[in-house]
Amino acid sequence: MEPSHLLVSFKLDEGMKTIIDDHVGNLASLTYLSAAEDRTAAIETADIILSWNPPKEFADNEYALMKKARLMQLLSAGADHVPFKLFPETLVVAGNVGAYAQPMAEHVMAMTLALAKNLREGHKKLAAGNFDQFSMNRSLHGATCAVLGFGGIGKATASLMRAFGVRILAVNTSGKTDEEVDFIGTTKDLEYALSHADIVVISMPLSRSTKGLIGERELTWMKPDAILVNVARGEIIDERAFYEYLKSHPEFKAGIDAWWVEPFRHGRFEMHYPFLNLPNVLGSPHNSGMVPEALAEATREAVENVKRFMAGESVKGVFRREEYLF
Repeated sequence: MEPSHLLVSFKLDEGMKTIIDDHVGNLASLTYLSAAEDRTAAIETADIILSWNPPKEFADNEYALMKKARLMQLLSAGADHVPFKLFPETLVVAGNVGAYAQPMAEHVMAMTLALAKNLREGHKKLAAGNFDQFSMNRSLHGATCAVLGFGGIGKATASLMRAFGVRILAVNTSGKTDEEVDFIGTTKDLEYALSHADIVVISMPLSRSTKGLIGERELTWMKPDAILVNVARGEIIDERAFYEYLKSHPEFKAGIDAWWVEPFRHGRFEMHYPFLNLPNVLGSPHNSGMVPEALAEATREAVENVKRFMAGESVKGVFRREEYLF
């Protein structure tokens, strides 16, 4: 049997290329699209495609050339940027499950602690000469955290939260988990999870069923002084409702790493409301997973999934395309 033909469609550094060459080179013939002499032939002959951001790597008319391809393995964890409607129906698309989980969980903790401990406000007061030693901050010990999306990121976040003595209310699609939690349910249990949480972490994928999941009603279910951290996708939360709620509830705090219009998916960064002018908002540029080793680790995880596919084993993170045909 001829080896599979793996097409790598994004530009990568030498470290990432070495990982692919070393771990797949003896199992598949490799083509790097950026160096392909005949781009059309490279796409047409690919059995497996390793991609990061398909809309930026392929023209719309090139998806029809992927008739031979059986798997597209993404370097990214999510698939809301993937144009499923242009893909051949036989093409399986898999996300890079858990590849960025640990640094993202650390980012969640950093944002949560900074908001709970009023670090930014304390720094500003100190810089202004105000030594406000006795203003109160919050302890995480004994608090309750609702983790919406209990995959790799959610589980890694829960592990760090538990180290601080935090109770975990988990929400996923199955309502089941082998992890240590105080409650596990589905989005049908959203009101229970939100109303009992001091901290809410959003780490679920953006899909048809999660788009706009948190709106005006769901925000009112939360405690008035809750902390919400979103490291998933902005569109899971209704942008207008979120801004208005934060503006009118100054004790409610938010850490926003995932925005509604971002360069990776939309080609630009855009805010429709001035979130960063609010004193109860802490923002970051969706870089929660970006640590020096992140891309190398993501490449290893993606390659391992490709190897599972070639060996006829179960592939992690396969997307149900009907959930992503927006």
